[in-house]
Amino acid sequence: MTSIASLRQPGGAGALRLGPLNSVSLRDQAYALLKEAIANTDIYSERELLRLDERELMQALGVSRTPVREALSLLEQEGFVRTVPRRGIFIVRKSKREIIEMIQVWAALESMSARLATLHAPDAEIGELRHLFDEFQNSPPSEHLDEYSDANIAFHQAIIRLGGSQLIEDATHNLFLHVRAIRRATISQNNRAARSIIEHLKIIEALERRDTELAERLTRQHTLDLAAHVDRYCDFLD
Repeated sequence: MTSIASLRQPGGAGALRLGPLNSVSLRDQAYALLKEAIANTDIYSERELLRLDERELMQALGVSRTPVREALSLLEQEGFVRTVPRRGIFIVRKSKREIIEMIQVWAALESMSARLATLHAPDAEIGELRHLFDEFQNSPPSEHLDEYSDANIAFHQAIIRLGGSQLIEDATHNLFLHVRAIRRATISQNNRAARSIIEHLKIIEALERRDTELAERLTRQHTLDLAAHVDRYCDFLD
């Protein structure tokens, strides 16, 4: 059993990063920081249960037990943690079937965002997508997997944002925390990074040409390919 305080960030960057809070809305701040910390933790890299230690969280955040418990209660309502009687509170890891279904929903919403982006997004904002991959033009993504993983995630978030639909942004916010974790866990498998950047550039070209049907189709297929990869290769989710 692994305590969350000992978890490593993706790429071995260090222990879970939390900082002291100020006195304004302690529960909300604790909730936001814990949620972001969970999102940035590689929760699918090992099979052991990931336990949250209340005392360690209190010390890391510099608050009393009450705002931590209230924050954890909110996270449990959203399905990110669960309480096991007499054992503690644990980060929730989704099953393979749940992850595939989440990716399929993401594919539908992101592809609609790509469609909307061709109709409404400014040229300059679409053009900024290319700059996410500037540093990988002269060396393959496989040589910079951590950096490419971050750029990959930023790309998919940007597509949602460029669609301009607040409803889609709200619907994908919590969903993306688990999809992001799976993208991190799978980016190094089966040469996915190299194929991913090629597909990203094709999506960008379709957006730049305002080719609505193509941008929607490429974006949807790109994400559905992740679902197919998870189904075929991610036995660690079973």
